[in-house]
Amino acid sequence: MSTAVIAVETLVKQFPRHRALDGISFAIPPGVCVALLGHNGAGKSTLMKLLLGLTLPTSGTVRVLGEDPAQAALTFRRQLGFLPENVIFHDMLTGTDTLAFYARLKGEGNERCAGLLERVGLAHAAERRVKTYSKGMRQRLGLAQALLGRPRLLLLDEPTTGLDPMLRQEFYRIIQELRGEGVTVLLSSHLLTELEARTDLAIILRQGSLRAYGSLEDLRARAALPARLRVVTRDGERLAQLLEGVRVAVLEPGMLELECPVGEKMHLLRRVTQLGADLVGDVEIQLPSLDDVYLHFGH
Repeated sequence: MSTAVIAVETLVKQFPRHRALDGISFAIPPGVCVALLGHNGAGKSTLMKLLLGLTLPTSGTVRVLGEDPAQAALTFRRQLGFLPENVIFHDMLTGTDTLAFYARLKGEGNERCAGLLERVGLAHAAERRVKTYSKGMRQRLGLAQALLGRPRLLLLDEPTTGLDPMLRQEFYRIIQELRGEGVTVLLSSHLLTELEARTDLAIILRQGSLRAYGSLEDLRARAALPARLRVVTRDGERLAQLLEGVRVAVLEPGMLELECPVGEKMHLLRRVTQLGADLVGDVEIQLPSLDDVYLHFGH
């Protein structure tokens, strides 16, 4: 726990009418990207506010970069970057003016502002007023302000909202660069498909409780979810007969889906391919996805 960037121990947050977090504990090591998952009302936003020191725990402890975020000094806050889900900036300021304002709040000069605007793809609009920015442009401006101060920890709440596929790819490229520099990223998103290959760990909350925490590989093993083989075949009935004991489903004419434990997928693949090209046209292996893992633990 002493080396963790974030360390949470039996954390409870009680509001008058509901308990937002119910005794959760976890520790996040440095330099990883962590997906924070849960339905609306699961406690994700409350957790982020506690990590930022914007609200106090009812009981339990929160340590961020080794400090209590609610009591930490400005030097601590300079090491954090935060991008909220709904970014609001002053419409009459330009992109440059907006970033300069936030730089002053972090006690930083304006030297990096132009470079950050270029890094997030806003150099061409730096002198335009924010009121002319699209939602995606405002989101990128929000990412630029989160990167001020060279943060060691980034907290990002639905950061790719409003970004088209190309800009989402660019966003994750920046995140990958930051991870290479040792920055830790906690990222809340409902877009599980795009997170799957880009995060090291996942936290799954449900109604304020910690349902699961670990790597996707670990969570797959704990959930005991099956692997699936999709097989293109010229004779589905014959193939199903030859694979006695295997769970088989017909997806469409000429395509079957086979299920097996993840650890047995290669054995099943060999059985299928040994049936020959006259019967098997193609095979695709599908491991349990982050969506599958989330549905298992989060519902």
